[in-house]
Amino acid sequence: MTQQIPEFPEFLTQQFQQFFGEGWGKAFQTLHNMDLGGNGPGLAGTAMSTPQIGFSTEKLRELQQQYLQDAGKLWSQSLHRSGQAADKRFASAAWDNNPLAAFSAAAYMLNARTLMGMADAVEADPKTRARIRFAVEQLTAAVAPSNFLALNAEAQKKAIETQGESIAKGITNLIHDMRQGHVSMTDESVFEVGRNVATTEGAVVFENEFFQLIEYKPLTSKVYEKPFLLIPPNINKFYILDLQPENSFIRYAVAQGHRTFVVSWRNPDATFALKTWDNYIEDAAIKAITVTQEITGAKSINALGFCVGGTMLGCALAVLAARGKKPVASATFLTSFLDFSDTGVLDVFIDESFVQYREKEIGQGGLMKGKDLSSTFSFLRPNDLVWNYVVGNYLKGETPPAFDLLYWNSDSTNLPGPFYAWYLRNTYLENNLVKPGTATVCGIKVDLRTVDMPVYIYGSREDHIVPIGGAYASTQALPGARRFVMGASGHIAGVINPPAAKKRSHWTRDDGKFPRSHAEWLAGATEHSGSWWPDWSQWLKAHAGKQIPAPKTYGKGKYKVIEAAPGRYVKAKA
Repeated sequence: MTQQIPEFPEFLTQQFQQFFGEGWGKAFQTLHNMDLGGNGPGLAGTAMSTPQIGFSTEKLRELQQQYLQDAGKLWSQSLHRSGQAADKRFASAAWDNNPLAAFSAAAYMLNARTLMGMADAVEADPKTRARIRFAVEQLTAAVAPSNFLALNAEAQKKAIETQGESIAKGITNLIHDMRQGHVSMTDESVFEVGRNVATTEGAVVFENEFFQLIEYKPLTSKVYEKPFLLIPPNINKFYILDLQPENSFIRYAVAQGHRTFVVSWRNPDATFALKTWDNYIEDAAIKAITVTQEITGAKSINALGFCVGGTMLGCALAVLAARGKKPVASATFLTSFLDFSDTGVLDVFIDESFVQYREKEIGQGGLMKGKDLSSTFSFLRPNDLVWNYVVGNYLKGETPPAFDLLYWNSDSTNLPGPFYAWYLRNTYLENNLVKPGTATVCGIKVDLRTVDMPVYIYGSREDHIVPIGGAYASTQALPGARRFVMGASGHIAGVINPPAAKKRSHWTRDDGKFPRSHAEWLAGATEHSGSWWPDWSQWLKAHAGKQIPAPKTYGKGKYKVIEAAPGRYVKAKA
């Protein structure tokens, strides 16, 4: 049963004001009267019509009863700490030993659960429900008592123990982060690109205004005749694939006997204000394929696209096929979208009004700032990627530990406005790439059915950027021989999983069947312990041709060494 019910939200408002103060009462009233017309968290710049929402009578009744029970227990100081202790924000003994802090944490947990319960009780269209849930998650993450020195018992204890030194250090950290323009997730002073990250030996053998092409020094006496080209996402820097020698995917590929080339994107500045999606396909993805062929003399190459790089690779291959060219023998798509039907939590940002706003703002010229993109992705996991560092850096005065992955995550890149606007409309909003003849790229009507080659498609089970269903959907869009593999963990940790670490699992299915949904595929899949890299390596070797003597020098003919890897482009800051 569903109907409009004002009584219970109003009741909750009154109860929260009585038990916990006016602020939480207002939070509940805000949820009940939520304006999704442009002012909600994460939706700035939209102008959506306000949707009609109702609440499930049964769910609200259950929520009211549970709330009264738990609030009564809390008020009488008998609420168990099981849920509170399980939350790492309040797990320290300092919270237990401070009655006021313990109460504030328990009250917060009750409030947050009830708010999420109200969000789950909403009856509306799926996008509206997702937006409400996202807004509530942002609200509850922001108002946690752990985020405030006056309520954070752990930070207070440290301030006393250090005689105020932690507070002084926190202020210093805050000033430092304000100057650099982002919250520090790691000790960035420890890392330097080319010194202790991105260290695999190689040389830049080509560059234009969009990218540098890096060729890596062989680690084997023989290499496969078909070279291997990696196209990383231009939303980030390529060295996620080459962090340290022990977890470098690039080094692994070289060690497997592949003559390896990588696209290193230039970090866009004001001169890129008019660059388009077509520019990146024609003058970057296709150009990189062509130059790799010319340097190696190979009739065909193997290519890999990671994240947005996979989307770009798919477009480039469709354009080349329409021109009667098939220079790529096999393609690997790592956590990539071709079909944007299932985009997960990112869908809350996308609708016609939002895309029109971006088109008007930067679609005809301008830049999408890297820090804005980075902030958006961080707030998809606010407790882990935002508030955790606010508390540690500023309230506790801690210097975050050195971590190469988080250093890379903070090394943001800009995007050209026209490129970004085209991408939003034709992928996330309209999903045109899987509609044959709908999207036009480089003057060609894109048809992924022409991308007929062996493909290896990888998706991560807990990926919040490219959900596993979205990655799997590529199996339905491409016509060639396919292999799909699912790895454990998320968008980055699932991909960067070297075999020597002996971590995580991966799943394969060898009956050649690709049912429509990922759930159906998984029902017939087999779990294997450890990294998926060896599975991919065996697959790629089958498409790499015979082995030939490894080259002694970089480049060939007009393609001479410009500078040592990792090159200049990757070092440019947004």
